[in-house]
Amino acid sequence: MIEKELRNIVKAAASEYYKNILEKRKKSEYIHVSGKVIGEEELLNVIDASLDMWLTAGRFNFAFESEFAKLIGRKYAITVNSGSSANLVAFSALTSPLLKDRRLKKGDEVITVAAGFPTTLNPVLLYGLVPVFLDCTIPEYNIDASVLEESITPKTKAIFVAHTLGNPYDLGDIKEVAKKHNLWLIEDTCDALGAEYDGKKAGTFGDLATFSFYPAHHITMGEGGAVATSDPLLYRIIKSFRDWGRDCQCPPGCDNSCGKRFTQKLGNLPFGYDHKYTYSHIGFNLKITDFQAAIGLAQLKKLPIFLQKRRDNAKYLLEKLSDLREFLILPEESKKGKSAWFGFLITLRNNLSLKRNDLISYLENNNVGTRLLFAGNILRQPMLIDHEFSFRIGKDKTLYSSSDLNETLYSKLPNTEIIMNKTFWIGIYPGLEKCDLDKISEVMHEYFKRN
Repeated sequence: MIEKELRNIVKAAASEYYKNILEKRKKSEYIHVSGKVIGEEELLNVIDASLDMWLTAGRFNFAFESEFAKLIGRKYAITVNSGSSANLVAFSALTSPLLKDRRLKKGDEVITVAAGFPTTLNPVLLYGLVPVFLDCTIPEYNIDASVLEESITPKTKAIFVAHTLGNPYDLGDIKEVAKKHNLWLIEDTCDALGAEYDGKKAGTFGDLATFSFYPAHHITMGEGGAVATSDPLLYRIIKSFRDWGRDCQCPPGCDNSCGKRFTQKLGNLPFGYDHKYTYSHIGFNLKITDFQAAIGLAQLKKLPIFLQKRRDNAKYLLEKLSDLREFLILPEESKKGKSAWFGFLITLRNNLSLKRNDLISYLENNNVGTRLLFAGNILRQPMLIDHEFSFRIGKDKTLYSSSDLNETLYSKLPNTEIIMNKTFWIGIYPGLEKCDLDKISEVMHEYFKRN
């Protein structure tokens, strides 16, 4: 009873601090492209977790994993320390010997795109597989599914693509092709929590789905991510890779949940070697803390409100900028898709002599934040120029190496090149109000009026 009373006293004081200090902080004049929207509930949850002094993943984490799995419609969700780690763990899982003939191996091909975030591609390169880069569509900015099947060879084993800035790609056709050719499908849903395709949530079509809870995303833990699946074997493998690669499935603080801790013969170890120190994969420690999970639990309850605000903001900004369509290509939702609207993508039309850098500099100088679509054409990034790897581009069956990179190869991805040079995005996250969107529209109109 004393513990409960003392907890309530601490939480009451924290509530007063929030109302009198944090809630009254002045809002920045700069219109950010993204940001966290957190309140009293998150503060009280993280203080509750801190009073446990458990530190690593505990009761809040287990509750979050359970609630998150229910929310997205998968049997299992496994938290990790970032969306990038989620991609690493998900891809690593597909290299497991437990998958037998379907195990990904060095030299196998993985379908992806060049206009994306590096950590969707990086695990493919780290494991020595061959990325096959497909072009994107504009104004959806997603993988061009129309050339997917023609890009497959006997070496193609997986599809690993992100839903771009909340807009789900053509999951119907892509899922059908993956099933037909027995390909793994990983949905990078880091930017698309809450997006839907044909009435079903993005992240439920693939064998695996990844999510990010960085402050810029739909919900946040500060840092954090998750991998989701409905396959019991993949779930077991994912947990192993996340937890040092160990064979044991005991959660932190638990021993011998399998009842076989000292009664097994695994690998070339002596009989009865402690199962807690038996490793079946080359893994990592990528767990989150209970503090993060406590924040995430509070955020989960707000997700429907966040999603509606993003959609309302996107609709409003589309209306405000509609008269600039002669200069700008405005974003469109995918066919059968319902975007979660991570950001608002804009592309300058090709017939304009205006430069993107001039426009985004004008916006930034007038306190309107901007971002590019991540790596642009990732094949042009220094990380790949200086890295030895093999790759293909679309339907072209030629196997290229990084030393072959040149303008001719870049031009095989024409829309990706447009994105590289003419596309940027602005904010519509829940922290922005109509006055912020009015300011964005006003500054944008001023620029085209002057130029």
